[in-house]
Amino acid sequence: MKKWMLVLLSIGFSLFMVALFIYYMIKDDSSRWQVALGGIVVSSIPLVLLRLKNNPFNIPIIFGYYLFLFCSLFLGSISSFYLHHKWWDSTLHFYKGILVGVIGIVLYKCWIPEKMRAGVSAWILFLFVLSLATMSSVLWEIYEYVGDLTLTHTMQRGGNQDTMEDLLCGLSGGLLIAIYSLFRKEKV
Repeated sequence: MKKWMLVLLSIGFSLFMVALFIYYMIKDDSSRWQVALGGIVVSSIPLVLLRLKNNPFNIPIIFGYYLFLFCSLFLGSISSFYLHHKWWDSTLHFYKGILVGVIGIVLYKCWIPEKMRAGVSAWILFLFVLSLATMSSVLWEIYEYVGDLTLTHTMQRGGNQDTMEDLLCGLSGGLLIAIYSLFRKEKV
């Protein structure tokens, strides 16, 4: 079931982005067809999980990834939510922090055998989850910076203030899940 859901989401989102790519290429809207092209690439990344013997990510996490792509690429960039709704960017960074924090918990469960988890401090899990979420925010801001230097000039309209707000929102989302993991270590 999980493999089919992954394939369906990936193919469905890719086809959606291909259609947008063609539409905006015909309309000669370079900023939107570039976003759609990027959407084609990032929608196929989870297909790498099919090569794993045991995919540790459940359907809600995979769906959460595609929800983030839809909200970021289609609603945010192509439909201009980033321009018309000031809160959209910060909300997505907060959501990304939560999503990556949850992924951190899954990776902890995948990499630390169940027998060994009792001996791992809850603070180690807390720091791992928080660090992973924070690192994802930093890498995203680097992506925005490099994108503005090379292609779009629209990702960081607010400059340093936008970057800092995005980092704080990503950190806040990750901190929320890290605190959850701290108190619920035995249950995660």
